[in-house]
Amino acid sequence: MIYTDTRDKNVKADFRTAVLNGMNAATGGLYIPVEFPKLDASFTNRTPEPSFREIAYEMAKPYVQGEIPDADLESIIQDAYPFMPQVVPIDPVTYVLELFHGPTCAFKDFGARFMARVMSYFNRGENDNLHILVATSGDTGSAVGSAFHNVPGIDVTILYPDGKISPLQEKQLSTFDGNVRALKVKGTFDDCQKLVKTAFTDNELRSKFRLSSANSINISRLLPQSFYYMYASLVVRNRIPHDSKIESPAIIAVVPSGNFGNLTSGLIAYEAGAPITGFVAATNANHTIPDWIASGEYKARESVATLSNAMDVGAPSNYERIAAMYSLEQVRTLFASYWTDDTGTVDAVKSCNEKTGYIIDPHGAVAWKAWNDIRCGDMEKLMGGLKGDITQPGLTPNIPAWAESIAKKQAVGIVLETAHPAKFGATVTKAIGREPSIPARLEKVMHLADRAIPMEKDYESFKEWLVSNL
Repeated sequence: MIYTDTRDKNVKADFRTAVLNGMNAATGGLYIPVEFPKLDASFTNRTPEPSFREIAYEMAKPYVQGEIPDADLESIIQDAYPFMPQVVPIDPVTYVLELFHGPTCAFKDFGARFMARVMSYFNRGENDNLHILVATSGDTGSAVGSAFHNVPGIDVTILYPDGKISPLQEKQLSTFDGNVRALKVKGTFDDCQKLVKTAFTDNELRSKFRLSSANSINISRLLPQSFYYMYASLVVRNRIPHDSKIESPAIIAVVPSGNFGNLTSGLIAYEAGAPITGFVAATNANHTIPDWIASGEYKARESVATLSNAMDVGAPSNYERIAAMYSLEQVRTLFASYWTDDTGTVDAVKSCNEKTGYIIDPHGAVAWKAWNDIRCGDMEKLMGGLKGDITQPGLTPNIPAWAESIAKKQAVGIVLETAHPAKFGATVTKAIGREPSIPARLEKVMHLADRAIPMEKDYESFKEWLVSNL
């Protein structure tokens, strides 16, 4: 597979280069495959559906062809995934895709564990360490730290916004030791991301160190997240005749979105032939992408702190990949977009629990609210001529090609639950009046010592620290 650059289509790179570089230092662009291979219909139409690990292997194979032998790829996948996603029906037309069954209880485990093993594979035989720089707005850092902890030949530096993530999330980041360290930056996630991106384009720094990224700017993070979209859509397609008896319904993936890496992974699965009809980009008050879809003008902005903090991104990196894959009109055909505020998020945790009995985290709650509003009349209002106001919470005034299936009650939704609700106990308790149960692997972290290092948000301070400590 050849990979090119979102900012320069003349760039041609192999998978190893794309993975180990993270992004193209010469342009600041992101690597993207020149094509998106489809899985054979004989594989996706199997009954029962293929296992998650089978899907992961078949989807990854064309992207690493000629660089990772099939036997080694199979070993990487088996080692990366001692867990799997769970598809949970919560009403006849709504399925929750639980992505928190990995070691750090967040969807980032799916991407980080695959990426760590691929990077370790490519790094064999190198004399100096590969240094991973990663910015996190919540769950990325802990998943990356866990995936790379004690991996020989690789060091990891995690940057997170001080005071802007949940206490449990911070404990997961600040307690690493050995080859993983965390910097708590006096700023926002966007400040952390800017520091990382600036480092990658700093020729002086790159001449001293081999740098790579573990954010969703790295293609090896995005690719494995596409596996669970394929798996979930095949499971749901096979369940629908028994659950809702809707004939040939539209399957809509409803994605809580911040940096838009997860939704971009869904697009990779869509291109590979996943039976997904469309997507809902569900955001919090950081609604840069919904505004772009509505207005046609992309305006990056400062991020705003919210209860769904992992989505607090005002300048989402993966806008570049989405814009490289599709025209704005194609995006409008495929996507609905939606945003809500903190009040709506708390109400959504409460309403989901009251209506279905399911306890959902604040990020999944944003997606649940989007889906529930869409299917309960908001899409039909748009179709009826309601203009909508993009400055107010709700459905962006854009009518996707699949809107008619909503009006005719011929659609089902897959709501992505990206983190365990226990990671946001205070918000969940406020919404439903009781704390969610906490998995033992999370409770254990709360008793570890904090080791995070304070860091200013200016680049020179960050660079000086890197030069002194890497």
